Amino acid sequence: MKNLCLLLSFPFLFFACAKKETLLEPAPPVASPDPALTYLALGDSYTIGQAVGSTERFPAQLVAQLKAAGFDMGHHRIIAKTGWTTDELQAGIASSNLTADSTFSLVSLLIGVNNQYRGRSVENYKPEFQALLDQAIAFAGGRRDRVFVVSIPDYAFTPFGNGNPDISAEIDAFNAANKSITEVAGVRYFNITPISREGLNDPDLVATDALHPSGKQYGQWVDAMLEGVKTLLK
Repeated sequence: MKNLCLLLSFPFLFFACAKKETLLEPAPPVASPDPALTYLALGDSYTIGQAVGSTERFPAQLVAQLKAAGFDMGHHRIIAKTGWTTDELQAGIASSNLTADSTFSLVSLLIGVNNQYRGRSVENYKPEFQALLDQAIAFAGGRRDRVFVVSIPDYAFTPFGNGNPDISAEIDAFNAANKSITEVAGVRYFNITPISREGLNDPDLVATDALHPSGKQYGQWVDAMLEGVKTLLK
């Protein structure tokens, strides 16, 4: 009888073991998608897009082009104001709600024309530009390969500038300074100044205020820097 009980219970034990062994393992957690790429543009009137629509300024056109190229571009932010010099941009950053922990996938810097316009020296500009570039790198989480600097356009080649060669010479001096600092820092530099110097040959490159770039000119900037920016994001 005892043996019969064992025989009768054995199938049950076998079934119980088999059932336990065939239980499905919990599904592995689904990896969350990478967060959208964020972009911070720092600058002055050339970044905020004085005299053009919000979709025509170069940061907006750059984001649109990157999206069209398949990049998951999310939030982009601009800290810029017409007339700002280097120290005023620094003050604008300080008064924003960005903190030391604020980071972005991509950061650009374009600043200096108002230093030139107000007659400030290149020697005064250099340390202030350096500080802003350091800040831009910090906003990129310390990743120099996610930061780019844009050269100062030459407003001498607008009706306002009237081809004044002194303006061009001073813009060249400021650009030589910011390019040198940028290259020493190991940051990507885009020279769009030659594009701006077509402004008197092609009036469509100048906005209706006769001073700032038009949406068409900003589009040409973006075309010139797009492949380089795409490389930064890969």
